[in-house]
Amino acid sequence: MSAEAAHVLDNPALTSLTGPHAHFAERHRRILRYPVDVTPWIALPDEPDADDWADLAALTGPGAEVPLLGFNGRVPPDWEIVFHLDGVQLVDDGLVTAPEPEAVRLGPADVPEMLDLVARTQPGPFLPRTVELGTYLGVRREGALVAMAGERLHPPGWTEISAVCTDPAHRGEGLATRLIRAVAHGIKERGETPFLHTGAANTGAIRLYESLGFRLRRTTAFLAARAPEHLTEEREAVAVG
Repeated sequence: MSAEAAHVLDNPALTSLTGPHAHFAERHRRILRYPVDVTPWIALPDEPDADDWADLAALTGPGAEVPLLGFNGRVPPDWEIVFHLDGVQLVDDGLVTAPEPEAVRLGPADVPEMLDLVARTQPGPFLPRTVELGTYLGVRREGALVAMAGERLHPPGWTEISAVCTDPAHRGEGLATRLIRAVAHGIKERGETPFLHTGAANTGAIRLYESLGFRLRRTTAFLAARAPEHLTEEREAVAVG
């Protein structure tokens, strides 16, 4: 394997779940995942073999639709690809950060409002326990949550910025920029480097991120595939733990 292929950001779910986020990991042989109410990310080995795919099917269940976020390999022919979105991974390359005086720390009590904001703005997956993955900051106006951003994957030395969203009524006020800089400030204060993912077609967001000091590191893909309907008896009998 080349040195580039071994970079922790090439398989960020795996390096997160075997590193700083190991306490979240649900493991089945070489397959790891976050709890299903935390985030959809599943970690496959760098080069999954037939046994790994069989174990993934056993973990998720026959016929299940399985998110393969950031997976750049080949999906077996007996798995049906049901969703495909080209994506990009960007990394800090001179990002200027600063605390945001208007930002408030969000926690479990804020989750209903966070879920409502996500439902209205569609920044990507955000689930009832996603807030446990790291620091989430928000801006309130007249008591209502109108913008937020936070931390998701956590490979060693890196933290992903995620769930960047702003209520449509408050776009154009620079809230996303201020919150990205504030979240990134906390990441850098820990001695870590910010990175993020977005859809390749999301050109407006990419322009914003690049203007703030992010650069494209690699292209990637966000897939979902349906597991085979029938597993072998041996695979079905294996306990997940």
